[in-house]
Amino acid sequence: MKISTNQFKNGTKLLLDGAPCSIIEHEFHKPGKGQAVMRVKYRNLLTGNVIDKTFKSGESAETADVNHREMDFLYSDGETWNFMDPDNFDQLEVDSKIIGNAKKWLVGQERCEIVLWNDQPIIVDAPVFVNLVITTSEPGVRGDTVSGATKVAELETGVSIQVPLFVNEGETIKVLSLIHISEPTRPERISYAVF
Repeated sequence: MKISTNQFKNGTKLLLDGAPCSIIEHEFHKPGKGQAVMRVKYRNLLTGNVIDKTFKSGESAETADVNHREMDFLYSDGETWNFMDPDNFDQLEVDSKIIGNAKKWLVGQERCEIVLWNDQPIIVDAPVFVNLVITTSEPGVRGDTVSGATKVAELETGVSIQVPLFVNEGETIKVLSLIHISEPTRPERISYAVF
């Protein structure tokens, strides 16, 4: 289905140059002389590249048939990651190249959002909140700190994060990752909560 440039919105999925893309920013521009244009910044969902393109006013573009499905992570054998649809119990194998940064947060039974294009997975987004166990952490040394002292702790998935001195090895923490896994250019910020 084709849509006109005046229907563009942030997040609209288009098929550009044979690949599914998502609009990040769009701006209508009417110069003093000449035809009005729509300036669009979009992300190629296959490569992650951000590209600028200008459309003439009234021009149309093909929408991409992109589906989002909530699926539960089951297990990984190193090369493929297996997910299950909780409604109809269909299983889906995802290649490790497509998983990307999501593997940092997956242990088992997490509900993930999988983006499909032509019934093939192209993006896996891990849940925003994940409960993980601290596997290694040095004991905190109190005394020579002013405030907000932290130490490095390694989680069961191998990710190292900064935690307060009172958090110990073996504790379960709730990790909030504010990065959108499908947008690899944003810096990673992590916060946590201790149970």
